[in-house]
Amino acid sequence: MKLIKTRSARVSLQYLAALLLVFSVAVSAYRVPAQSEAKSSSEVRSDTSKPPLSGAGIEDAGFRIEKTPVDGGAELITIFAKQDRGDGAEGSITEIPLVSILRDTLGDETIENDRLRYVWMLTYTKPTLTQKLSAVVPFLYTRTTNKTKVGTEPPPPIIDVQSSERGVWNKVFWVIFKKLVLGEAGIGLRASALQYRQNASDYRRAAIAGALTVLSLYQDVERDTVLSDGELKDIQARLSLTDKAFGWHMQPENLGRVYEKDLAKTRDFRGHNWELLRQYSEAQGLYFDPLEMPDGSTRHAIVWADVADIATNRGKKFDGRFLNIKNPWTADKLANWKGYTETRWFDADDRPVEPDTPNARPRTMIPLALYGLDHPKIPVILVDFRDNGNPKIREMSRRVLNDVAGNVLGLSRFGGVPFLLGKLIYDFSTGRRGMDLNQASRLRAYSQLKLLLSLDDSLDPEFRNDLERRVESATLNPLENDTDAEAKLARTQYDNLIAYAKRPDGLRAKIANDRREEMTRLNHGGGDRTMLSMAHFLSFGLYTHREKPTPELLAQMDVRRQLDHHERFIKEVALESANPEIDSNLDELKRSLFFISENGSAAKEKTTRALAKIFAICDDEDMRTLCLTGLYRINNSTAKKELLSIYNNTKIDDRWRNMCAQYLKLALQEGQRISARDAQAIAGIAITASN
Repeated sequence: MKLIKTRSARVSLQYLAALLLVFSVAVSAYRVPAQSEAKSSSEVRSDTSKPPLSGAGIEDAGFRIEKTPVDGGAELITIFAKQDRGDGAEGSITEIPLVSILRDTLGDETIENDRLRYVWMLTYTKPTLTQKLSAVVPFLYTRTTNKTKVGTEPPPPIIDVQSSERGVWNKVFWVIFKKLVLGEAGIGLRASALQYRQNASDYRRAAIAGALTVLSLYQDVERDTVLSDGELKDIQARLSLTDKAFGWHMQPENLGRVYEKDLAKTRDFRGHNWELLRQYSEAQGLYFDPLEMPDGSTRHAIVWADVADIATNRGKKFDGRFLNIKNPWTADKLANWKGYTETRWFDADDRPVEPDTPNARPRTMIPLALYGLDHPKIPVILVDFRDNGNPKIREMSRRVLNDVAGNVLGLSRFGGVPFLLGKLIYDFSTGRRGMDLNQASRLRAYSQLKLLLSLDDSLDPEFRNDLERRVESATLNPLENDTDAEAKLARTQYDNLIAYAKRPDGLRAKIANDRREEMTRLNHGGGDRTMLSMAHFLSFGLYTHREKPTPELLAQMDVRRQLDHHERFIKEVALESANPEIDSNLDELKRSLFFISENGSAAKEKTTRALAKIFAICDDEDMRTLCLTGLYRINNSTAKKELLSIYNNTKIDDRWRNMCAQYLKLALQEGQRISARDAQAIAGIAITASN
């Protein structure tokens, strides 16, 4: 009887959670109409009475890069940005170290064996005890205190650029721990543990979003050669994959496509939201003002109202579709506005102009709201100048639902049919309608906005300070620090990182251990490495297998890294090129093909298919010869199968087929890896040739 009551209670909780999700969708749908209900461009423009303001922008980002050598054959690369508080005070222009990247060079000038490792967002730090205690309190959605002292310890890295199975093992361990331990714990303990994990995860995601923004700005503004374009793309792609289920397993040759795909998607979001916000703002008699970043992109925009229009349009009907703000024409708060205002100048055609333009007329502008443009489907409101609670409630909406269902009720997506259906309806409706409830995109938008406010010297200091205060008031995470505190932390943490890099037991020792761990792949096959990873997991990270370094292993690792580099380039060319002689770097391709032909015995199967494809689509004799030599050099059955396939293709010139036959016979004589069926065919070729 007790078991029946328990099951009945669980089913009731599932139905309650499902109804809560469906109800929230209904309320949100009432307040935020679907994108399909939006007016067409021509319809909206016909109602437009005000042109958009020109974006403020950042004229000079002032990025600088610093390279610090690390003993043992590595270098620490740090991106600095100029911070101008714009208040004219002494020392108001300073530099902030934002992102540091470790590149393991093996101590030589060969770029092919360089390997990017750790990335530090220097504003990201370990929380204080007070912050940790605040982060475990269920439903505490606010920042509590700042961290002011970081001691002498180096900052925690936000990511290791090299793909690793550790991330997936950590997730597996967490799922087991959550099921076996927290599943049997009381509501208080479970809710507190899950609350802290969510806050810690959100804090790291915000740091990753900030690092992505810094790297993107630096890449587009500076065009420096210290970090190559490919390295910057790789880092950004790895950072964007951190929240993906199998992002850790993404192969290096696909990182470029991941970066381009994410960039295209983000630009589509921004372009759509720019036009949507501009049209609906102007249709309501408001002013759209984009905020440009140093790279020319616009991630945020402000909507303003003219003081004269507030009196003229008193009582006018207001359509807040996609704007998500209250009617400005009926608000007494705007009629008696005591907050920040800004004077803008317009010509006779109501276009924004410079103050000294003949016949220019001044208008006093009141900021209404600031929006992020990277949110899917609709602009996401980040700051409401009349109601700080408006964006915060939206920020909390999705978090509260997830915390109630998962942390308090202990329900999972697959814990019961009612909750599963309710969750599916909720996710589909909010995603399809583009509701302003997406926690992940809000985290990214707020992180980008904090960085913009830190670096932008074009905004009025009073206005920027007001924005910073409002952004901080919308923060949900007790682990976060405000903008000024982050700037101080970044400088201190940079000093600590440099000191750590110079310590014999610091970064140098960490690099040495990483190399010893990397050497494991040289002495152990895939099965052995899986068992060693399991040992690392089962020991809770206490055991990590590392090889004993020797000059021979170090030389092998050098060749292996270069081989990885050239394999990747060959696979990228085979994937993207239609004619390598025209649309690829021919010299670099030949250099990679030559390296494979000399040192490619351990190359992977994908490389063999790439070589066969390049042979098929190119006409250059040297390149075709190198492709066949590489297939012979690679010691696996797939390479010999590709050679045999080329030999059996009667449409290919006889000299290439004869070269394939010679390489196949040599491979058979040398005992290379060949399938039994292909070995018989090769033996037949040898007999035919001898006769």
